[in-house]
This record gives sequence, structure tokens and C-alpha cells, in this order.
Amino acid sequence: MKKGVYAGSFDPPTNGHLWMIEQGSRLFDELVVAVGIHPDKREEYMFSVKERMEMLREIVKECDNVEVGNCGKQYLVNYAKSVGAEYVLRGIRTEGDYEYERVMRYINSDINPDIVTVFLMPPREIAEASSSFVKDMVGYEGWEEIIKKHVPEPVYEKFLEKSGIFK
Repeated sequence: MKKGVYAGSFDPPTNGHLWMIEQGSRLFDELVVAVGIHPDKREEYMFSVKERMEMLREIVKECDNVEVGNCGKQYLVNYAKSVGAEYVLRGIRTEGDYEYERVMRYINSDINPDIVTVFLMPPREIAEASSSFVKDMVGYEGWEEIIKKHVPEPVYEKFLEKSGIFK
């Protein structure tokens, strides 16, 4: 049985994240989608960990072999080991992502050489919109239509619920 972990801040989950999760669910017998806390960003999150986990559970409900977890501030390979995973799944959208992920792959291997890193590159039409991009669009006139193109419907609904804070 192959088990993988796909981790990120998912603030908010985007269509790119959903694509990665769907591909991961095809690659692995089990996939854990883990919400993490980046120590440098803990004050900048738009959505709480609980909200992000709820959104993820909603968008993966059709994937029977996917569960949502919380890795907090653990190193990814340590979290992977703690849930019995042998693989971590990472996405590469840009040259900058490649350089960062290349370095992290080697550091993760130093921490735990038994965990294998698997890289995927999403299709161009969804690769451009990061969580930061989506959040940066909020508040401008017509932001709702821009956001709707880049996030799954349950995430869009969560933005609309919070829309009062953007006005």
C-alpha cells in the first residue's frame, strides 16, 4: 500500500491544490492532505486552520482515499512518518518553485531518507493562481468573479461569507 502526504497552508485551497489532490489520489492508495502552519506566516492567515480543514474536507469528499489532517509546524517528513506515509507530494509551478522544492527535497532526505518526494507540474491554466494571488484579488471591484475562476465552489462560498470584511 502506497501512502502519500500533500501538505501546504491552503489559505485558501485553490483549483491548483484540488488538481494536485486529485492526481495524488490516483497515484497513492491513501493520500493525507495536511494543513500546515508556516512559522513566518502565522499572523497572516485569512482563514483559521479549522476553516481550511473544513474547506478541504468539502472539496475532497468525492475522493474516497483522501483524508485531511493537520501537520501544524512539524517538518513535512516527520509528519509523513507519523502517519505512516512513504511519500510526500509537491507541486512545481515556476522556476522559483523548482529551486525551493529541489533544496527542500534534499533537506527532507537528510532528515528522513526513507521518505520519497514526488513532484507534479499542474496544467498552465491553473498553475498561475496561488493562494496569495487569490487573496490579493479580494477587495477590488469585481473581485468575486476573479476569485470564482480560481477556487473550488465551497471555497468561493467561504469567501462570500467573509465578504463583509473586504468592504
